[in-house]
Amino acid sequence: MASPRSIGFGAEGAADPESVGAYRLESVLGSGGMGVVHLATSPSGMRLAVKVVHAQHAADPEFRARFRQEVSAARRVSGAFTASVVDADPDADRPWMATVHIPGPTLAERVKDSGPLTAAEVRRLGAGLAEALRDIHRAGVVHRDLKPSNVLLAADGPKVIDFGISRPYDSDLRTETGKLIGTPPFMAPEQFQRPREVGPAADVFAMGAVLVHAATGSGPFDSASPYVVAYQVVHNEPDLDGVPEDLAPVLRLCLAKDPGDRPTPDELMSALRSVAYGSEAHIPTQRFRNPVPPSNPVPPRTESDSPESPESPGSPAPSRRRTRWVVGALVLIGVAGGGVAAVRALPDGTGTVAAPEQPAAAQFRPWNVQLATKGDGNRTAFCSADAGGGALYCAAPGVTVARLDALSGKVLWSTAGGGGQLLSEDLAPVAAGGRVLVRAPGGGSLRAYDAGTGKPVWSADVSAYSGVHPAGATVLLATADGHVTALNSVTGKESWRKAVGGPRSQWVVPADGKGAAFVATPSADGRSTSVTALDPATGSVRWQARADGRLRPVAADGKAVFLLATDPSGFTTAVVRLDAATHTARRTALTAPLDQAQAGAAGDSVYLFGAGGALVAVDSVRGGEKWRLDTGVARASRPVASGGQVFLTGADGRLLAFDAGKGVLAGQTNPRMNNGRYTFTPALPAPLAAGGRVYAASPDGSVFGVDPGDVASW
Repeated sequence: MASPRSIGFGAEGAADPESVGAYRLESVLGSGGMGVVHLATSPSGMRLAVKVVHAQHAADPEFRARFRQEVSAARRVSGAFTASVVDADPDADRPWMATVHIPGPTLAERVKDSGPLTAAEVRRLGAGLAEALRDIHRAGVVHRDLKPSNVLLAADGPKVIDFGISRPYDSDLRTETGKLIGTPPFMAPEQFQRPREVGPAADVFAMGAVLVHAATGSGPFDSASPYVVAYQVVHNEPDLDGVPEDLAPVLRLCLAKDPGDRPTPDELMSALRSVAYGSEAHIPTQRFRNPVPPSNPVPPRTESDSPESPESPGSPAPSRRRTRWVVGALVLIGVAGGGVAAVRALPDGTGTVAAPEQPAAAQFRPWNVQLATKGDGNRTAFCSADAGGGALYCAAPGVTVARLDALSGKVLWSTAGGGGQLLSEDLAPVAAGGRVLVRAPGGGSLRAYDAGTGKPVWSADVSAYSGVHPAGATVLLATADGHVTALNSVTGKESWRKAVGGPRSQWVVPADGKGAAFVATPSADGRSTSVTALDPATGSVRWQARADGRLRPVAADGKAVFLLATDPSGFTTAVVRLDAATHTARRTALTAPLDQAQAGAAGDSVYLFGAGGALVAVDSVRGGEKWRLDTGVARASRPVASGGQVFLTGADGRLLAFDAGKGVLAGQTNPRMNNGRYTFTPALPAPLAAGGRVYAASPDGSVFGVDPGDVASW
């Protein structure tokens, strides 16, 4: 890596500031088309890498939009395989972003200075990059410019940097007509042919090209002309001369012309485990073991009024593509001598393994049950617990609703139905008044089942309503324009209707379903928010209050409503506690804003998780942050606090527990990852804390229960 130079009065140095925000710029680490990266220090002495947009681009709305997207993407993927974002100001005169400084050369510098990597180094690099892409894609981000200069070779493995042209899967900021964005030798064919349709598979193609460069010093499609490179990428086979023999088949698949023929990062990790002799530090096999045997799943019975027949529970039959990959990986094992351990690491596609029956004694033991019966990829279930904590009610792909015994995990009854993945916690079944209420994916209907037998009782068309909010024995149906209809959860009959709230209103109901329901409505200019407390049974207004700022309700109990204050960019800047007795608001500012914040409350404490991994505890009465922790988890669920611990579920299916008083990790389960092609999980269900136990659902379709008092056994 080139030696850092001090900022002087040269052409480049004169245009650069001496500090940005609270950070002093010391030297230049590098420069690119968008900006200059400086080595900097924070007031506490932390070493940072600060990227400052070039002055000539700062006034360009397009560049500002790209930079704002880069900041958002970098925050979403901050974790073990990227440089975590510390601070940023995309609206400054010279937009900037500060990340943790990671010592080490880029892969491009390493190859230029010392030549190609050894075979063992290439294998370790491939293992690390596969794991990095898995986490990046799980955060919903496609990098689109993975190349040797964007891979840092840190002491603990490769780090992927520079998300300047990345985008979320669902981003509206697309490639401009007539422009190609990327670096031709490391671009996938679809980036030249269909740039608006680029997905995660393009990063896999780029990874293959990066590893070829690392192994040989040249790319698989090198040419002096970028036009020739583009033609070769689209039409020619890659040049793999010099690539280690046992790695070449994997890279050839990465460089397939058709995105659908390329492996996913999870498949790459399985294949690379068989050839990466020295990569145990990057891909420990135990991360893929499940120490809790799955319970025997109970076949769902078909609902009498449902035309769809149930599928047998368990793992879906392997697709033709997956079968090919398993065979390919076995061939690699034969070449590399990976042996039995590698075979065990691969998914067998034969369904769940039967486990011994649960003991008859009424004593809780950790359990795991495979619930989803459909889905090639994300099979996450969404669950809720009944008031006593004795049962869970879950919905999953292929299962409309199922009742699980909370003590043993046994499926007591199940109703088949539902096709694809569930996209929101709002679709979790809720028990109320002896009924289980289930909103169908797509929101068209609301069905009530008998909680004891699972038999359907009533259904209602709720397609005109944007929100369904169970509140004790009442179900509140809210429209987007501020009208509410209340149904009796036992009979399904209308109890009352009235106008309350308005456009952009958001609702929150206490977790126990008791007391008032609250609706928060921000003013048109976003300067204040009105909060109304409503009696769910009668519709009468108990009280109203107004608080400053654009506020979003996240939790409530008998004493207070907890809200998050957001800025115009959507970042959470403060926690607001609105006292239910005095109707006064107490605002606690965060020391640093959180992107895509999710929150939960326990007592007077509010716990927030932000994209990128920050977990923050706030004392809403005394004010101030109790602690702030960088969890290293790029994406996670809403935090749930109980019994002196804070729980999260990660995108890889882990359940994590943190000490609520100290803000340190107390324990975590092993990942439970989905085995299908589509690894991204759009919604992460929060854990359930009930009856002194904790329950969670994971992308592989399983629901499991653990003892929070014995995290060492997780």
